[in-house]
Amino acid sequence: MSEVFFTDLKSSNEESILSKLKKLVKMAGFEKINFKDKFTAIKIHFGEPGNMAFIRAQYARVIADLVIENGGKPFLTDCNTLYVGGRKNGIDHLESAYRNGFVPYVTGCHVIIADGLRGADEEPVFVGGEYVESAKIGKAIADADIVISMNHFKGHELTGMGGALKNLGMGSGSRAGKMEMHSSGKPSVYAEKCVGCGKCKAICAHDAIKIEAKKASINHAHCVGCGRCLAVCPMDAIMADFNQANDVLNKKIAEYAKAVISGKEHFHINFVVDVSPACDCHACNDIPIVSDVGIFASFDPVAIDVASAEAVNQQAVAPGSVLEKKHKAGEDYFDSVSRGTNWRVCTDYASKIGLGDTSYELIRCK
Repeated sequence: MSEVFFTDLKSSNEESILSKLKKLVKMAGFEKINFKDKFTAIKIHFGEPGNMAFIRAQYARVIADLVIENGGKPFLTDCNTLYVGGRKNGIDHLESAYRNGFVPYVTGCHVIIADGLRGADEEPVFVGGEYVESAKIGKAIADADIVISMNHFKGHELTGMGGALKNLGMGSGSRAGKMEMHSSGKPSVYAEKCVGCGKCKAICAHDAIKIEAKKASINHAHCVGCGRCLAVCPMDAIMADFNQANDVLNKKIAEYAKAVISGKEHFHINFVVDVSPACDCHACNDIPIVSDVGIFASFDPVAIDVASAEAVNQQAVAPGSVLEKKHKAGEDYFDSVSRGTNWRVCTDYASKIGLGDTSYELIRCK
């Protein structure tokens, strides 16, 4: 079984959460990595402007400083998005990162948008998988010697949950890579539920949605399947065409994650805090579905995601959250929040293709 290390968020005058994070990753073996003169990509999500659930920049400083102390050359990185927002191109993405606190004075290292100005700077990485032959990875991530993922663990409307595997796989794909991962299923509108509010049309970056006679419709010839319209619809009138699409997406994410870390030293940190029901790509965040749990660290991206998900499911449902409204007794929390998803498809498939182990030993860092 893989080792997954954990620390809670209790702190005191003698020990802050930042010092506990440093202690945790060192206990997990972070310094066993040979960082000497190595370019080290710290893969992180900078948060869409308006969202407040993303990982704080001060956490990134702890990891960047440790890399530097061990002779490495760290940089914070992410790839551009498919959808309308503050991270669709390199300039806006940098501005969004800076606005959310990811500046060198705070983080101790620079930000590099991995797939460049227009999201086209990519490196094909052979996978030979069941779904992906060659992954399109942001070039700065592909060129890095070492990959460290820092992951805000949360729910997700298409994959069920988002942790290390999703941050590595979906997050490291160039814009074309993201299109490839999303392309298995494209959403449709259930006209009987639609009220023609236009929120889906406003969020669509590809002019795929039209409003006619107070009803939305989606042109699949233009749609890239990014799923943003699903998240913003207030009437739950937009759904994926078939349930299998989410499973295929999860498997493609696993294959992209394999492309990112294969042949490289890698390490993963999950922050199970502010566990929002949807991802940090939204310009807002709902209240967490459970109370803060803590921080996990491991060399195994599969084990850390399973451990994090199981830890969330052991918590009490947060009053007033979307989970309280949707949860059914005995049901997995993430399945409840985003029905039709199954996060275990990603972890099970990632284990099958050699990324890690779904079994783990949880070791508490005191």
